[in-house]
Amino acid sequence: MELRQLEYFVAVAEEGGFGRAARRLNIVQSAVSQQIARLEREFGVLLLDRSTRHVRLTGAGERLLGEARLVLAATRRMSDIAADIATGSDGVLRLGTLHAPGNRIYRALDELAAAAPRLQVRPRRLAPAERLAAVRSGELDAALVRALRHSAGLEVLEVWTDPLYAALPADHPLAGEAELRLEQLGQLPLRLAAREANPPFHDLVTAACRSAGIDPPAGPPFTTLQQSLTDIAADRASWTVFYEVAALPTVHRVAIRPLVDLSVTTSLAVPPGPAAPAVRRLLEALHRTADAERSGRALPT
Repeated sequence: MELRQLEYFVAVAEEGGFGRAARRLNIVQSAVSQQIARLEREFGVLLLDRSTRHVRLTGAGERLLGEARLVLAATRRMSDIAADIATGSDGVLRLGTLHAPGNRIYRALDELAAAAPRLQVRPRRLAPAERLAAVRSGELDAALVRALRHSAGLEVLEVWTDPLYAALPADHPLAGEAELRLEQLGQLPLRLAAREANPPFHDLVTAACRSAGIDPPAGPPFTTLQQSLTDIAADRASWTVFYEVAALPTVHRVAIRPLVDLSVTTSLAVPPGPAAPAVRRLLEALHRTADAERSGRALPT
């Protein structure tokens, strides 16, 4: 069965004749007759009564006419949806996500929903390496990642930059400073997670230390922010570096100071080549959200 056969059948039923249907379809009458005859042979039933001067529906034709209209309407709807997917206003976007300061991710997704209400976003929280692997394999369409400059087989598109902070004992002499430079912290043991836990961030911190001319002693490994800050408060002989996720924590006996000229960039990792329409819309929403945050204005609701 071909869709054009259903279209011809509906046209003949609505026009009441092969000639008028052919003129409506802008084809020759014989083509209409042939295709409907093939449809009848495939179904094994007669759809039209050709025994009179006027073509009439048979009982089978009357029953199947509504079904044919439904199929053609579904086909038109599918074509319309496909056209909307091609513009990024409809479809499914599979996105690898991460924690971001405040409700930034939610605001970006709200901005995307306002621009493309029919676009469905399916967020997934995975470890950084798993996020990148999922984009490479096609399991995800895009993934937000921190501190990543490049990754084999992917394009990395910057979306926003956040400051980094140092946490150190509140009774350390450096705690009296309003802000800190890495070179001031070279003698204090650094709590840093093993590279395999988060290679991009580990490399960012170690490269920044080298650029600052320091090689701080290795302290106990960073586990979670809460645990690491609690340990710094207890042993008062180490420091760590972190980025804001919800809000800057307040921990007794721990001082948190911004690090001068040190920041972490969040990017969108996507497959190479022209970005898919839905990914382009996501990028636009992420940039609008970041711009609004920088300027201190609220996005329109």
